[in-house]
Amino acid sequence: MDRKLRPLPQPAVRSAAWPVGLLVALCFTTLPLFLALSPGRPTLFDLWQQIGIRVAVHYDDEPKPSSEPSDSPLESRDILLGGLLSPDVSESTCLSRYLSSLYRKASPHSPSPYLVSRLRKYEALHRRCGPGTPLYDKSVRQLASAHTSMGLAECSYLVWTPGNHLGDRMVSMASAFLYALLTRRVFLVHMAKDMAGLFCEPFPGASSWELPPGFPVHNLTQLRRGSEHSYGTLLGAKKISDEDPVGVRSESLPSYAYLHLAHDYQLPDQRFFCDDDQTVLGKVNWLLLRSDLYFAPGLFLVPQFEDELRWMFPATDTVFHHIGRYLFHPSNKVWKMIQGYYTSYMAKFDEKIGIQITTLAGNPVSTEAYFNQIAACTSQEKILPEVDPKVASSEKKEAAATSSKAVLVISAQQEYAERLKSMYYEHATVTGEPVSVLQPPGAGNQPQNHKVLVEMFLLSYCDVSVVSGWSTVGYVGHGLAGVSPWLLLPPTNQTVAHPPCVRAMSMEPCFHAPPTYDCRAKTNGDLGAVLRCLRRCEDVDGGLKLFD
Repeated sequence: MDRKLRPLPQPAVRSAAWPVGLLVALCFTTLPLFLALSPGRPTLFDLWQQIGIRVAVHYDDEPKPSSEPSDSPLESRDILLGGLLSPDVSESTCLSRYLSSLYRKASPHSPSPYLVSRLRKYEALHRRCGPGTPLYDKSVRQLASAHTSMGLAECSYLVWTPGNHLGDRMVSMASAFLYALLTRRVFLVHMAKDMAGLFCEPFPGASSWELPPGFPVHNLTQLRRGSEHSYGTLLGAKKISDEDPVGVRSESLPSYAYLHLAHDYQLPDQRFFCDDDQTVLGKVNWLLLRSDLYFAPGLFLVPQFEDELRWMFPATDTVFHHIGRYLFHPSNKVWKMIQGYYTSYMAKFDEKIGIQITTLAGNPVSTEAYFNQIAACTSQEKILPEVDPKVASSEKKEAAATSSKAVLVISAQQEYAERLKSMYYEHATVTGEPVSVLQPPGAGNQPQNHKVLVEMFLLSYCDVSVVSGWSTVGYVGHGLAGVSPWLLLPPTNQTVAHPPCVRAMSMEPCFHAPPTYDCRAKTNGDLGAVLRCLRRCEDVDGGLKLFD
């Protein structure tokens, strides 16, 4: 059951504010009048410009701005995304940070003022405690020399370590950063070799988000369920006591704890989502986390986080949309590939439809059967026009067809794009609309993760999204775009699903493996019924997703 939400904390109102407001009002009303009566007077526009007010004038007969990026895009759109991004990062160091959003339709989802405020406070924390600062160096020295926690420290840290594929990593990184925001921890990323050169630094200032070499805890990528310092193991060995979480002294706790939140985690580790356990973990200075899951929905299950999460995200289905756009900016090298493909192949089309196809190894169906499921989905839901099998494409000539559609197909198997391309090349559509099928080239000499990141961002520039169930690559694409996708339901018993697809209830990724233990009831239960903002996923049995 949802508890009553505490009111959002408001900044204190200064009693001396009203005289300042009165003075400003007098200046704006009397100064223009005085200048208007003066000889050689400036215009009111001149006055406004001199005191820093920018005025934009538009006339009815002016041409409307293009929906595509202009020659001077930084002047025409909100490149800071409603305050989500800080302006304190040089454009040249990360072109995608300020240009990527220009290739999407403007998002109707604005970040809350509280989220914007928390991000600015986090950036200040990172500048003060991040790598390269005296406080970071002090914390690392203490970690290397201590067997127990160092007591109340000035800075505490969350170190994310990679697991599985890039899509899994990105949704887990977004979840981990949200957890760092909630717990006032510095967020650090242990970059694997296959992630080198993928992303820009997301935080302004000289301090990096990458974990520097020489970290005293070795073999971070080898941490697994049951590791010596995993939270579940520490609980089982009574090295951490949860009998009196408030009374536990930080000096009695280990110097660090490993949080195993991957798909194979079990009950002791799942207690991460319990309120008492979060009280204990809050007293451990260093937390190391490994996950391949979008576990952000689970954070809403922790009562001590509930208020702040609602303040940051009044629309609870925008968590990944905001965090993803804040955190993930392709490096200039990757951005060059994204921008090059978009401008050469996608920009000219009126409507862009992304189809992301992933087949499940554990429940395979033939390529033909799955293609028929995709075609049935796009036809029944009026996403793509049907073809007329009796009419060749060159025979259908309808001047009424003014719009143009492009279908971007993202799949490791080229057969799907080739089949779709042949279908629209050989036969005319019943509506007469031209449909072009696009597929980005393979990785070539580029690292595989560069190719995957390019594909995810190209998907995020599509107006409509059709994605395979379970696919985190698809989740990232439509999450960045801010659109609710059509989900291709996974096969059952090696048979394609019926109906072929469903419209997702929200644009949020699915938490594939949520905990089964209900901390509030202290027993296993249906966590999809605990909070109004949580629902079962359409594409994953037992999965949870955020819903507004």
